[in-house]
Amino acid sequence: MELEKIMEVYVECSEPMEIGDTPKGFLRVIPIVGGTFEGSAIKGSVVPGGADWNTVREDGSTEVWARYTLETDDGTLISIINEGVHGSNGEDTIWTHPSFLTPISSRYSWLNEKTLIGKLEPLQVNEGLAVKLHFYCLE
Repeated sequence: MELEKIMEVYVECSEPMEIGDTPKGFLRVIPIVGGTFEGSAIKGSVVPGGADWNTVREDGSTEVWARYTLETDDGTLISIINEGVHGSNGEDTIWTHPSFLTPISSRYSWLNEKTLIGKLEPLQVNEGLAVKLHFYCLE
């Protein structure tokens, strides 16, 4: 089994909205306000309007569940859901499982059929929040 890097995604976020304690843990919603992405066969921008529903569980680990839209440089819209768990020690790599929905007729339809993993890096940029995601295809 090999990993093939398919793209890097830079996601800009605004301040979290704290929902508070819920039966599943402390929930905050982190709005996605833009960004860019690029890979060997794909590039474009992150469409504002998505969010990460981020839940800190009782054991201190954090669930990441983000849904947003990418727009390729040729105008194709791609839906993405990216989910994972960050360990309670705060030092573990944040691994995610992204899934894409692309138009069947698009040149990006191969994303609908692949098993993907992601690596999430939180960033602090100019007093703002951002993340960099590295997406890999299992081959």
